[in-house]
Amino acid sequence: MKNLFRYFALAALLFVASSPMQADNTSGTFTMGDKTFLLNGQPFIVKAAEIHYPRIPRPYWEHRIQMCKSLGMNAVCIYIFWNIHEQQEGVFDFTDNNDIAEFCRLAQKNGMYVIVRPGPYVCAEWEMGGLPWWLLKKKDIKLRERDPYFMERVKIFEEKVGEQLRPLTIQNGGPIIMMQVENEYGSYGEDKPYVSEIRDCLRSIYGKELTLFQCDWSSNFEKNGLDNLTWTMNFGTGANIDDQFRRLGELRPNAPKMCSEFWSGWFDKWGARHETRPAKDMVDGMDEMLSKGISFSLYMTHGGTSFGHWAGANSPGFAPDVTSYDYDAPINEYGLATPKFWELRKMMQKYSDKKLPAVPKAPMPIITIPKFELKEFAPMFAASEKHETGDIKTFEEMDMGWGMMAYCTILPDIPTQSVLTAECHDYAQVFIEGKYIGKIDRVKNEKSLTLPPVKKGMVMMIFIEGMGRINFGRAIKDFKGIVGDVTITADIDNCEVVWKPKTWYNYTYPDDYETAKEVLDEVITGDVIKGYQDLFATISDKEYMGGRGYYRGYFELKKVGDTFLNFETWGKGQVYVNGHAMGRFWSIGPQQTLYVPGCWLKKGKNEIIVHDIVGPKEAVVWGQAEPELNKLQLEKSNKHNNIGDKPDLNSATPVATGAFKAGNGWQTIQFNKTAKGRYLAIECLSTQKDGDRVAIAELYLQDTDGKRISREPWKTKYANSEEENGNHMGDKVFDLQESTYWQTEKGASTPHLLVIDLGSEQDVKALEYLPRAEQGAPGSIKNFKVYVY
Repeated sequence: MKNLFRYFALAALLFVASSPMQADNTSGTFTMGDKTFLLNGQPFIVKAAEIHYPRIPRPYWEHRIQMCKSLGMNAVCIYIFWNIHEQQEGVFDFTDNNDIAEFCRLAQKNGMYVIVRPGPYVCAEWEMGGLPWWLLKKKDIKLRERDPYFMERVKIFEEKVGEQLRPLTIQNGGPIIMMQVENEYGSYGEDKPYVSEIRDCLRSIYGKELTLFQCDWSSNFEKNGLDNLTWTMNFGTGANIDDQFRRLGELRPNAPKMCSEFWSGWFDKWGARHETRPAKDMVDGMDEMLSKGISFSLYMTHGGTSFGHWAGANSPGFAPDVTSYDYDAPINEYGLATPKFWELRKMMQKYSDKKLPAVPKAPMPIITIPKFELKEFAPMFAASEKHETGDIKTFEEMDMGWGMMAYCTILPDIPTQSVLTAECHDYAQVFIEGKYIGKIDRVKNEKSLTLPPVKKGMVMMIFIEGMGRINFGRAIKDFKGIVGDVTITADIDNCEVVWKPKTWYNYTYPDDYETAKEVLDEVITGDVIKGYQDLFATISDKEYMGGRGYYRGYFELKKVGDTFLNFETWGKGQVYVNGHAMGRFWSIGPQQTLYVPGCWLKKGKNEIIVHDIVGPKEAVVWGQAEPELNKLQLEKSNKHNNIGDKPDLNSATPVATGAFKAGNGWQTIQFNKTAKGRYLAIECLSTQKDGDRVAIAELYLQDTDGKRISREPWKTKYANSEEENGNHMGDKVFDLQESTYWQTEKGASTPHLLVIDLGSEQDVKALEYLPRAEQGAPGSIKNFKVYVY
C-alpha cells in the first residue's frame, strides 16, 4: 500500500509537470522546493529537449519545437552561441537565424518552457566552443579565466543577450525558467572566483529571481560548485543513475535532482565510424529518472547541422567534427522521427495524463536530384584577398577567422632530399613550383614532410586549411595557420644543415560565399593571378596544382524539398547552395552527403559552388533521398594492431601489478617508485566477470607531485583488440569524455594489451583508472600489469 501511494503521488506530480503554461503571459515563478522544482508554487518535473537554433534553418524552427512537444517534453534547452552573434568584435547580430528572442517566443507559443545556457563557453562540438575567434588576436589572452579583456568582452556580450532575453523570463511573463552559469567548468579547471563572476554578471542582467544553475560531471562538480546555485549532473545513456546523484544527495539531500545533459547518442569526427547508442539504454534511463522524480534535458533531442564552418574539433590531439550533428538523436538531422523517437514517445506517454500531441507533418518532402556536372572552374589561388611579406602570420594575425592561407618562400639550393618541419593548423599541402609534394595533416599528428632536391630560387608554398577550432579542454586556444617556426633540414657532406626561411609571403583566402562567387565570376583564361606575379607563371586551367579550386554548376527543380547532396567523388572543402553555406565535406568520411534544407532551394535554376582544396576525382553531384553518414574511405584501417608496434614485454619489469576493485568510479594505483618512460602499457589479464570484454573509460598518469600529466600529446601506439564499429578505439581512454570507452572485440580472449605513446619521456608515480559508467561497470579489469618504458 505504501508503494502504491508513492506511485500515485509521483504520477500526480508528473501530471502537474506536463500541464501547459499559461497563455496570458502573466508573470510566474520557478524555484527550488523540497526535492523538487516548483513552477508557480507547484511541483514540476523538467522534461527538456536540447535543440540548437543555429543548427536548424529558421523556417523549420517551429516544426522542430513541435516534434519535441510530441515526445512529451515540456521545455526546450538552448545554448547561446557567442561567436555566431558577434563574428566581428563589437558587431552584434540577433536577426534571421540568430533571432533568439523569436525562437523563445515560438517555444512559448507551442506551450514549451525554455532553459537558456548563455555560456560564454558552450562546447557543443561547435567552433571554439562558442568563443569568438577574434579573442585570439590578443595572443596572451587567458580564455575562461578572469583575464580583464576576456571578462570585459563577456560582460558586453551577455548584456546584449540580455537585451533580447530579459523580457522573456518567467518573471516577466515569458517562457525562460532557468539559466545556466558557464558550462562543465570542472572539465576545464578549478576557479570558483571566475565562475562566481559569471554568476554575478548574469544576476546583474536578469535579477535575483531567475533561477541560475550550473552543470558538471558527478566526478568533478564539487571543484567549482557554488553554494547559491542549483547543481545539476551531466551523463549519458546506460549510466548508473543512482551513482551519478549519490554525492549530490549527500551534500544536498533536499535539493531537486536534474540531469542537465542526458546524452542520447554522440557526435562524429572525420575518419571514424558514425556514432550510435542503443535506444533501449536511452529510454530505460529516462524512464528510471522519471520514476524517481528526476528532471532531465535530453542532449540531443534533435541535433541538426553545423552548417558552414561552425563544426568544432575535439582534443587531446586534433579530432575535427563532421558537418552533420545528427547525434543519433530521436529526431534525426533533417527533423524526422527515428525508431528511437517512437520508443521514447511510448515511454513518455506513461507520464502524461493526456494523450501526447500528434507528431507534426514534415514541412518539406524529400526529393532526389539527378547527377549533374559542375563545369565552371576557377583555380584555388585566384581568391587571395590580401597578403603581407615578412614573418609568418597566423590567421588571427592576418585578421581572418576562417578559411585558408598560403605561405610562400624562396628556397636555397638543396642538392639532396631534405625534411620540412612545421606546426600546421590544420591541413597543409606543400607545393614546389606548383607541383604537389605532400601533406602535413594535424589529424594524424604529422609535423614533417620529405622534400625532393631543389634549386636556388624555386618557390615553396605551404597551403593550409583551418578546420574547426578545438571546442573542449584546455586546447581551445587554437590558433590557425603555421603556428611556429618552419625549418628545412638535410644531411650534406656528413653534416646536418638547417635552413630557417626568414621572408614569407602570407596570403589569405577567406571562407565565404562572396569570395567564391567573385572568383568564379571573373574571367580567368590564362591571366596572371593578381598578387603572384613575382612568384608564379600563369594559372590558367584545372591541371595547374591538380584541379584544386572553385567549381560551379546548376540544377533545375520542378518542386523543392529536403535532399542530401553526395560528394563521394570530391576531395575536401566547402559547399554553397544558393548562397547558403552547407558545410564541410572530406572524402575520408564517415559523412559523404550534405543535408540541404528545401527551404533554401527554389523552383527552377539553383546554383551550387564547391570549393575543393584537394581536387575531385569527378566534378559531379547528385541529390539522394537518404544521408550517408557511415562510409569511410581511408588510406588504412583505424585500428592500432600493427604487430610491429607491439612491445616485447617478456623481459620487462612492470611498475605495478595487482587487481582493481569491482564497481564504478575512479581508482588510483600508486607505483612503488618513480617510473621513467615515453610509453604506457597496460596489460589486462582478467575481467571482473568471466567472459566479459575489457573496457576502459579513462586513464590518467600522475607525476612525482601527484598532478595529472597533460594528455594533449597522447596517441594510441598499439592495441591488440579494438571494437571499431562502435568507435571503441584506444584513443577513447584519453578523450576527456567519461562516457566513452575503449572496448575489445566480442570473443577476443584475455590477456589484452593497450599501449599509449605519451609524446615524450615522463616521470610517472601513479595511474588513475576509470571503468565504464554503466551500472556494474561492464568490462572492468580485475588483474593487471602496468609498464612504463
